[in-house]
Amino acid sequence: MSVNLRNIALFAALAVLYLGTAMIYGWNLTLTIVNMGLISAVMALGVNMQWGYAGLFNIGIMGFVALGGLAVVLVSMPPVGEAWAAGGVRLIFGLLVGAASMVAAVLVWSKLPKGRVRGLALLAVLIVGFTLYSMVFDPAVRAVEAVNPSSTGYLGGLGLPVLLAWPAGGALAAGAAWLIGKTALGLRSDYLAIATLGISEIVLALLKNEDWLARGVKNVTGLPRPVPFEVNLQQNPAFVAWARDWGLDLATTSSIVVKLSYAGLFLVVLLALVWLVETAWRSPWGRMMRAIRDNEVSAAAMGKDVTRRHLQIFVLGSAVCGMAGAMMTTLDGQLTPGTYQPLRYTFLIWVMVVVGGSGNNWGSVLGGFLIWWLWVMVEPIGQNVLSVVTMGLADGSWLKSHLTDAAAHMRLLTMGIILLLVLRFSPRGLIPEK
Repeated sequence: MSVNLRNIALFAALAVLYLGTAMIYGWNLTLTIVNMGLISAVMALGVNMQWGYAGLFNIGIMGFVALGGLAVVLVSMPPVGEAWAAGGVRLIFGLLVGAASMVAAVLVWSKLPKGRVRGLALLAVLIVGFTLYSMVFDPAVRAVEAVNPSSTGYLGGLGLPVLLAWPAGGALAAGAAWLIGKTALGLRSDYLAIATLGISEIVLALLKNEDWLARGVKNVTGLPRPVPFEVNLQQNPAFVAWARDWGLDLATTSSIVVKLSYAGLFLVVLLALVWLVETAWRSPWGRMMRAIRDNEVSAAAMGKDVTRRHLQIFVLGSAVCGMAGAMMTTLDGQLTPGTYQPLRYTFLIWVMVVVGGSGNNWGSVLGGFLIWWLWVMVEPIGQNVLSVVTMGLADGSWLKSHLTDAAAHMRLLTMGIILLLVLRFSPRGLIPEK
């Protein structure tokens, strides 16, 4: 079988898998899986750009995804006028004072000659800057968070259309990636992994504890949507008449239409990204990135700036992950920092890239859909299988209870088995790089 026919067969098998899910479990659940599969495929594309194009090991994917979710709040939520009046301007001024202090410290360190004077001057700048920052920032935060904390207690956003938050999420994640890359990419590769992991946890800690930014663990709910609400469709006379003419249930049909609308938007983004990264992959820039990935020493000897190119691809891949994070938060309709877990937003994305095929963009898409389907469906399927297996055991027996409880761990076991099988029999992934 040729490579193209094999790839088509893999995607056809994936389509059959989703169609079978729809036939058994219904279109509502299937479309929910499809939407998160589309978002997961976008995340996998971003990681594949970093690892498959340049060999950069990013284990802080969760942080960039969370920054994308934060962008949805900052862009689309309406501003809270009372909070801005209470301390919004002072809070922004405090942040500017803190940023100016850091810039001053960098200038002192870079401009003054080595010696005791430079150390003392740097210490003085940091102490004065931190003191001024605390004097301005802390009272402003307390004033903002005291404004109706049960429902707001934060500054809100810009009140812009939510679709603008998707590129904004990419830009926010790209900015964070640039800061990390400027520090860590000039060092050994393992330092990048440590830096991304640390920054990811810092971002999550900020989201959970800085209530003035996005309400912390109290969550931001009621985010604007780019598609209609189900209740609005159910109150639309034309939609109601159409559903009745076809004999469709109004609630189920409205839910399916909304999910199809989300799927259409996500599919447009995914296909546009695939086209862009495939075009870049086949360009001279893509060949240069592969040359750097395969042999940095030889590429540097040919005059290529390896560190600069690594920074470039790291920022681009992180931007894609940030955009996916914004898409996911838009789909959820709320920002919940407590749900960001490394297992879901770092490990699982890496499994998608490895299983699909590192260095192959279509492999990342395949891995995103396949692994997400397994992540969702393995547990209920495992419960059904174990129910059949334990059918002959007496109710209340320790073995039946133990096996039934083990169904909750089926997804982790399955991920490990799938990863081991792929690495053993197809170490370059289901759709390997050409």
